[in-house]
Amino acid sequence: MNSTTILGGGLAGLSAGLVLTRAGRRVLVLEREPALGGLARTIVRGAFRFDLGGHRFFTRDKGIEAFLRELMGGELLSVPRKSQILLRGRYFDYPLRPLNALSGLGPWTTVRMLLDYAVEHARHRLRPPASVSLEDWVVSRFGRTMFEIYFKGYSEKIWGIPCERVCTEWVEQRIQGLSLGVAIRRALLGSAADLPTLAEAFLYPALGIGRIAERMREEIEPDGRVVTEARVKRLEHDGGLVEGLAVVRGGRSCVVEGDEFISTIPLTALVRMLHPAAPARVLEAASRLRYRDLVIVAVMLDRERVTDQTWTYVPGADIPFSRIHEPTNWSATMAPQGKTLLVTEHFCFSGDGTWRARDEDLARMTIDHLGRMGFVDRREVIDSAVVRVAKAYPVFEVGYREHYDRVCEYLGRFRNLDIVGRGGTFKYLNMDHAIAAGIEAAERVVRRSGRERREDLTEPVLARMNA
Repeated sequence: MNSTTILGGGLAGLSAGLVLTRAGRRVLVLEREPALGGLARTIVRGAFRFDLGGHRFFTRDKGIEAFLRELMGGELLSVPRKSQILLRGRYFDYPLRPLNALSGLGPWTTVRMLLDYAVEHARHRLRPPASVSLEDWVVSRFGRTMFEIYFKGYSEKIWGIPCERVCTEWVEQRIQGLSLGVAIRRALLGSAADLPTLAEAFLYPALGIGRIAERMREEIEPDGRVVTEARVKRLEHDGGLVEGLAVVRGGRSCVVEGDEFISTIPLTALVRMLHPAAPARVLEAASRLRYRDLVIVAVMLDRERVTDQTWTYVPGADIPFSRIHEPTNWSATMAPQGKTLLVTEHFCFSGDGTWRARDEDLARMTIDHLGRMGFVDRREVIDSAVVRVAKAYPVFEVGYREHYDRVCEYLGRFRNLDIVGRGGTFKYLNMDHAIAAGIEAAERVVRRSGRERREDLTEPVLARMNA
């Protein structure tokens, strides 16, 4: 019997668990994987360390930044961002720098890009167009030429569907407030640096992003419990209350009862776990919501450094991965002295050729492409690692909102169930948003128990943040 049971040990669930533990509540966190952190975890392979795609921490919320700094102590580094796009065989700065684009694309393409932007900007001011898809949104703010060159290939490679089928909600969350004009002003005048997509530096733990989850676990225990490799099979409910969970761990089953429940597991999985079952129309709606899966291939090298980049974006359809990062450019402790590694991200759908490919085939293919791109020599390769991440990103297809709202309307009937996190809420949350969502869920749980004053809820965590 636990006061609050949290499904999922990602940053949202652990943040909720930390705040609730400090508020004096009994907490149990259940995580299906062997390691905590969800997508924000660090894999250790021998003396090498790598994240599932390189996750920077940047926030405009000073309270959340204070929360992280207090949690991590002296472990955080400030890392300068330096990113490029490999396009048409040439490297372009990202975010866009006009002079770099001019020299790389040539004057005619650049002039056409600026003319397109001017036309769309004027049209937008006279009569703002209706934006339904990612394509609509980008064209109206950057112009058709910029969309075709910079956005189309990379976006379709990530999501596996045409840009005209990607809902605007995703692009609005990722590059809110950005236009070609903003990018140019930023490049020439240094303004707009507070836009997350244009941030020039970010915070990063010296031992990898997974240290945030590890520190949260250290703070939750021993007053609370964090259990890994625990698979939730079923949520028992009666009317508007969740009564308990059926959990399997190590071949053994048990029932976990509790007063309050917080779920960060994929929204679609949560609906299917309900017992009695959700209505058919809700199950049907949940089946229409999709997640994009991810395969990480890391290549360890007997070499001190390959690039000076935090990320290299690869939109070309002829290359199987979409992004590369070199962890030692984020923190020197991610590899032994004199060694480095490259981490590639392969976006896919569970069950497709990439997902089902053998590890050795994925590693060989990745090394071959990195070699042709001039990054590695096969003789330098020490080792490789392949990690599959299911349901990494919610897919915002045009029309998804109707199905999403139906699922949320049904789940909203449960008075002691809070749904948070990227997978849990089917929203594209950055790390700071996930942490904030976990903290807010913890506040709601404690308020329902009758303690209303904020400073009573989460002291010393949030009171210190608000000082």
